[in-house]
Amino acid sequence: MEAALIIFALMVLFTFLGLGVYATVKVVQATKRGVDRTITQARRTVEDTTLRAKSFGQVGVAGALAQLRLDLRTSMRATQQALQDGVRTDASLQESIALFERLNAHGRELDDELKRLEQDPDRGRIAERLPDLRERTAKIKQAADSLRWAARDRAQRFAQDDLSTLSEQIEVESDALRDWAREPVDDLAAAAAAWDAAQANGPAAGPAAGPATGASPGAEQSRAALNPAAPAPQYPWQKTRRPESTT
Repeated sequence: MEAALIIFALMVLFTFLGLGVYATVKVVQATKRGVDRTITQARRTVEDTTLRAKSFGQVGVAGALAQLRLDLRTSMRATQQALQDGVRTDASLQESIALFERLNAHGRELDDELKRLEQDPDRGRIAERLPDLRERTAKIKQAADSLRWAARDRAQRFAQDDLSTLSEQIEVESDALRDWAREPVDDLAAAAAAWDAAQANGPAAGPAAGPATGASPGAEQSRAALNPAAPAPQYPWQKTRRPESTT
């Protein structure tokens, strides 16, 4: 029995140790991904800032290459962000993301080529290739912009359709609430009208009901004897009635 307890305790201990190691590995991997993502973003920001400075501060071939790289990177990054944000609510954008990945491969290839040409000392040869480089950049940028704006237009259309449907539902609910609010008022008005009619018909029907019943005078007298007479009206000039003595 003791051996079984010891084995069970060891199994529980090893299980907890395994879970601890697994959790530690996951935390380390997540931290590493976060650090890599931060370094990548920082490197990208520095490179974009450098390209922007070159495009404004330099003229000729160097400035043209920097401007092409900046335009290409800005368009591709904006399209990637738009598609990633849109696919969270619209799964049909998966096909668009697959097309963008293929386009992204061409964009990376062109960006690497432009980066290598920035270090090339033969400016004359690069100047001859600038028209072709501009055309390739324009094609990739136009395709990326088309995907980005199509995704945004689709999201805007869905938002407008949802807003229209929601507005119609709210109008129907508002009409239902107003009908519900009028029902008690109508019932109260009908009850008040019935009460007024009963009060108006009551005094007129009272005296006429006596002869119509055909009751005998004796029955009328006995009914009057059972009901005490109403007290006589008192006037200010009358003296207060003294109670009769019981002795």
